[in-house]
Amino acid sequence: MATNHLERRIAIIGAGISGLLACKYCLSKGFDPIVFESESSVGGVWTKTIESTKLQTPKPFYQFSDFPWPDSVTQMFPGQHAVQEYIESYASHFDLIRHIQFHSKVLSLSYEDGDSISGDWNLWGRKWNVNVQDTRTLSTKVYQVEFVVVCVGRFSQVPNIPAFPPNKGPEAFEGEVIHSMDYSKMDSTTATNFVKGKHVAVVGFQKSGMDIAMECSTVNGIEHPCTVVIRTPHWNVPDHFPWGLSLGYLYLNRFSELMVHKPGEGLLLSLLATTLSPLRWAFSKFVESYIEHKHRLAKHGMVPEQSFLNELSSCSVSLVPEGFYHRVVEGSIKLIKKAENFGITKEGIVLEGQAEAIKSDLVILATGFKGIDKLKHIFESPKYQEFIAGSDDSAVPLYRECIHPRIPQLAIIGFSESITNLYTSEIRCRWLAELLDGNFKLPSIKVMGKDIAEWDKYKKRYSYGKYYRRSCIAALHIWHNDQLCKDMGWNPKRKKGLWAEWFEPYGPMDYAG
Repeated sequence: MATNHLERRIAIIGAGISGLLACKYCLSKGFDPIVFESESSVGGVWTKTIESTKLQTPKPFYQFSDFPWPDSVTQMFPGQHAVQEYIESYASHFDLIRHIQFHSKVLSLSYEDGDSISGDWNLWGRKWNVNVQDTRTLSTKVYQVEFVVVCVGRFSQVPNIPAFPPNKGPEAFEGEVIHSMDYSKMDSTTATNFVKGKHVAVVGFQKSGMDIAMECSTVNGIEHPCTVVIRTPHWNVPDHFPWGLSLGYLYLNRFSELMVHKPGEGLLLSLLATTLSPLRWAFSKFVESYIEHKHRLAKHGMVPEQSFLNELSSCSVSLVPEGFYHRVVEGSIKLIKKAENFGITKEGIVLEGQAEAIKSDLVILATGFKGIDKLKHIFESPKYQEFIAGSDDSAVPLYRECIHPRIPQLAIIGFSESITNLYTSEIRCRWLAELLDGNFKLPSIKVMGKDIAEWDKYKKRYSYGKYYRRSCIAALHIWHNDQLCKDMGWNPKRKKGLWAEWFEPYGPMDYAG
């Protein structure tokens, strides 16, 4: 068996968290994977993150199940450098570096025998051509492999640039327009010098937007206040302990998932979710009241329309940097609320329906990334690009959030989101390793498609607006993990005792061993 595994080549695209986990668990089954990483180090998005950025989830929920955080890291929300060091230590501890080919950008994927479509999803049989470019010499080489694991994530490389009205885009501006991606590549000194003495306008109010605004206000103070243009207010949290109670006891245990309608649920669970809907509403209001009180959202005109559960189910909850609203009160940060449509003139940003521009020297677009475009353009075939993109009214169609039913011998890990992506990627990589090892088989394409449709229905029901396309499973992460456990033949009930099983938060250490 081990000899056969060594003969079957597996390519992993990306050496971020998902790529490292995929490599580690493939090695545990006797495979010898090759990892292609376009950058010079492991870590993915953490290698080019705004220096002041901190972990968004408490440290116990963001760790490898077999490699805990070192005692030297005492913060509950470690910063960028600590997270990067932790990831690098993991790669070194499990000797993963020797399997990684750095400075290697995958330009395209294609089947050796063309893009003909099989009636079944087969684990082996065909070969992939992986076209790889050396980013230093620009030379290319084609590798042939039997299986591909795509771990490119969704928060890098392809920026989401808003659509601007005619003649009111970056070309009309006398200053400079950049994306947050460009800012995050700068070290602290370069970023400080870049924004110093400038009137900066930041478009976007999620993690990158808030972090950049904080850094700009630290450098420039009230003399050159940073303007934040907010298109959609969010229930961004000041901490993970609303009114002193951990969010884990509200949303990360089995009982909390009884309040949510689930894909593939039976009659009993459906009745329970309906019956408990008032409690579901109360949980949301409990958290919202804390956020509103802590940040004085009503005073700032920042109360979101969507519920906190909608926010959580969209994976759009961010941790507000400490002191952010104090900066708003002192005047070093100015908030422009609910500005859904805007343009850019030579003086700066102009909001729809207003004649006067927000005078700026620099505009930073913290408007996210086009993750789906990034993913689909890895494929050479337009047919497979179309498969990946799906339709405009559905999420990327992945069975178990890993497998596309129409693209055999390929898995996608780390694209679908949860409340803590490391934790979710690890169990998916373990599931994939068991699949590759032949310990279970996938159902038919028809059955996989039906399951995908059920999950798509759930995402649309609880997510906010178009955010369902982020494929977020945060409010049902235990239900999702249960399905993976059952596939692998594991007991999905991971805790000791009835109380713990239903009411204590689930985390990565529950799946250790």
